[in-house]
Amino acid sequence: MTLTRRHVLLGATSSALLPAYAHAQDEFRNVEARAGKLRLTETAETDILGGDGQSPGPLLRLKRGDELRLRLINKLNAPTSLHFRGMRGPNAFDGVAPLTQKAIAPGASFDYRFTPPDAGVFLYHAHADASFAEQTARGLHGLLIVDEPDTPEHDHEVIAVIADWKLDNTAQLSACSTTKGREAFTSVEEAGGAGRIGALITINGKPAPQAHSFAPGERVWLRLAAATTARLMALTFEGAQPFITAIDGQNCDEFEPVQRSIPVGPGARFDIMFDMPAEGQEMKVILRGGALGLAGETDRAIITFTSKGEKAKSRPPIKSAPVNPLVRPVIPLQNAKRLDLFIERVPAPRNAQCLTPDMALWRLNGKIMRANDPPLFSVKRGMPVTLGFLNQSNVAHVMRLYGHVMRQLHLLDDGWEPYWRDSVIVAPGRTVRIAFVADNPGRWRLGSGILDHAVAGLGGWFEVT
Repeated sequence: MTLTRRHVLLGATSSALLPAYAHAQDEFRNVEARAGKLRLTETAETDILGGDGQSPGPLLRLKRGDELRLRLINKLNAPTSLHFRGMRGPNAFDGVAPLTQKAIAPGASFDYRFTPPDAGVFLYHAHADASFAEQTARGLHGLLIVDEPDTPEHDHEVIAVIADWKLDNTAQLSACSTTKGREAFTSVEEAGGAGRIGALITINGKPAPQAHSFAPGERVWLRLAAATTARLMALTFEGAQPFITAIDGQNCDEFEPVQRSIPVGPGARFDIMFDMPAEGQEMKVILRGGALGLAGETDRAIITFTSKGEKAKSRPPIKSAPVNPLVRPVIPLQNAKRLDLFIERVPAPRNAQCLTPDMALWRLNGKIMRANDPPLFSVKRGMPVTLGFLNQSNVAHVMRLYGHVMRQLHLLDDGWEPYWRDSVIVAPGRTVRIAFVADNPGRWRLGSGILDHAVAGLGGWFEVT
């Protein structure tokens, strides 16, 4: 989806995503979680789940300070809910069932009503009980964008929701069937390995690559969101100088990524700004294969920007919007509660092929995540916390923090990366340490951002009182 600055001011959108909405006082925006179809191949339509039957679902867009009033109506045949990835909002509307709300039963609805504290790009997706990995992977995801009063100077805003799809030879989403006839979306091999990774990549629900054409020198604000559930991507920008201006919904001081590449895990969001190259040249977003990406894959362009037309007037250097003043810039590590979390694999039951709700393949500090578990830790509001994620397995993990944002600490514990995240990638056999201030009261999930791992036991929760 491409939006010019005029479009943003007028509230218009492209047909690449469903329209953004604005509501009157006390009016709710209804979204139905229901089955739908998506044209992913030339041979047949694919059965999906989605918001209003589309994937990605409706683009929800607010100005900072406005209240979100969203009524989710469940027309699926299983319970569901909506979680807002990266949102530091109230615990009661975090959408993690059964921890923060009851799952929405088929035929029922739930009202999400709160004022997002931060501007930025947030990913919403299903998050109820043991079915949320399946529902999210089948398409039940979308974007919530909260706009700053003054956006960074740009000519075009391009929104790109990246998803991957694992299809069978009939263009349907691959399912795992047990010998007893029960179906589970995730196989045991996937849940205990890298997770469900599909070969087909889409941008805004259409097969990649996505193509754009803008005038030379025009400034593009690319807002990437990964709606993948397991895929770890290395994205490289070729043909123009990119600057990262926000990560996981939080503004940062603009910087050029190392080797013009970024690592993108499931649920990650990046704001990238660049100026279009000279007439006839292209800027490409390359999904890397080989050593940087997935084994067996080759490099491929998933988004292209072609320069065409009259050269735009020169602009001042790219600059991001101000860093969020509501997030404390300094974490007093000397006063922090410290905890190490060990990630371990659990052997799968013999001859098991499909993941079932009562099966667990991962544990954190020797415990398998269950709904009635005690918290991993409890802290008073305002307490700084440092966590070490020690990956004792041979696959990469993505570890997520809910309701808060965190800093990734340097290996020598002598500082942190200069931006906020809601998740970190932990390579096989490695340790990653993070720090945050527990300033949002409630019961918050902490666990795997690879959804197949999460439903297979990798996680827990913590309490801020």
